Amino acid sequence: MGTYVNPGNEGFRDIVSGEYVDKTGLIALVNGVIGTPRKLVCSTRPRRFGKTFAAESLVAYYSCGCDSRALFERLEISRDESFERHLNAYNVVRLDMTEFRGAGDVAEEVKRVILRELREELPSAGAGNEGHTNEITSALTDFVDATERRFVFVIDEWDAPLRERRSKSSQEDWVYFLRLLFKNMTFTAKAIAACYMTGILPIVRYGTQSAHSDFREYTFLRPYAYAPFVGLTEAEVEGLAKRHHMDMEELRRWYDGYELSYVDKTVNERLVVRTYAPFSVISACDNGEVGPYWTSSEAFESLRLYVDMDFDGLQQAIVQAVGGAAIRVDTGTFENDLHDVQSADDVLTLLCHLGYLAYDAVMQPHAYPTKKCAPS
Repeated sequence: MGTYVNPGNEGFRDIVSGEYVDKTGLIALVNGVIGTPRKLVCSTRPRRFGKTFAAESLVAYYSCGCDSRALFERLEISRDESFERHLNAYNVVRLDMTEFRGAGDVAEEVKRVILRELREELPSAGAGNEGHTNEITSALTDFVDATERRFVFVIDEWDAPLRERRSKSSQEDWVYFLRLLFKNMTFTAKAIAACYMTGILPIVRYGTQSAHSDFREYTFLRPYAYAPFVGLTEAEVEGLAKRHHMDMEELRRWYDGYELSYVDKTVNERLVVRTYAPFSVISACDNGEVGPYWTSSEAFESLRLYVDMDFDGLQQAIVQAVGGAAIRVDTGTFENDLHDVQSADDVLTLLCHLGYLAYDAVMQPHAYPTKKCAPS
């Protein structure tokens, strides 16, 4: 059991010992893509919308470095037919990219810590390839051969190195490192059972080419089947309100910010999920009163850079959106890069991904961001 390779389940144990809302149905979705062409998943959403809780549940469930049966046996996933088959059955690499903020070269530091832990268990991992580009893939392959278990990668805040003002070369090295792991068809097929990445921004693009075209993207704008696991649902918030003797109408007025639409293939119907920011709702329940918890956890100075950009009609459009108007925007121009914003459309799309504006996908092909239903 290591910190990055085959970690334990302490993170998820701490989560379920507190005010935990059962979102383990997400695990069944990931189980359904393991070992298939759809096994690379990138699910993005704004900060404070449960990304880390989701990642920790996946680590605890898949890692062969621990026994998590007792943690999951009373949760929703235990009733799924796939539960036994995948429980603690894989080598896992867990990366929280916010931990590498101080690294000069993120890709090299990530490679170093993974190799160190692989070689603590298997000293010969990657032997003969030291210093070569394929050193990490060689070591992972050797580990799979020795353990007879493929890897599940769980990468939390995958875009943290791209959101910071690092050098362009450092950012590109991180993207290249991910390509090395997940676009090498021979290696990926042999060594990777699945990858689940989460963050705020969709997968970065250079020009019109996605840096990771093999990933299936589930964004805040289009979450598809992952919609029920983005934030808290109406029923889940009602349960919290009842347990904590909170006024549901007041919680709804403050925190019912979004409606997410998706097709439920089990009933072949389009469903709408009303979603709430978990951080805000749980903070209100803990404190016994509502408040602007989500907005107060972010420095608005970081937004001023974008709002003050001198693009034609941008500030007027933001004022109209905050006032409840529907504003036409082309979301296809945004390159998913915080530091390469070229137009008003880019800024409006970015504000949707960050959670400050909502996006009405039902009105496609015309893309309209709209005012959030309530403050959060």
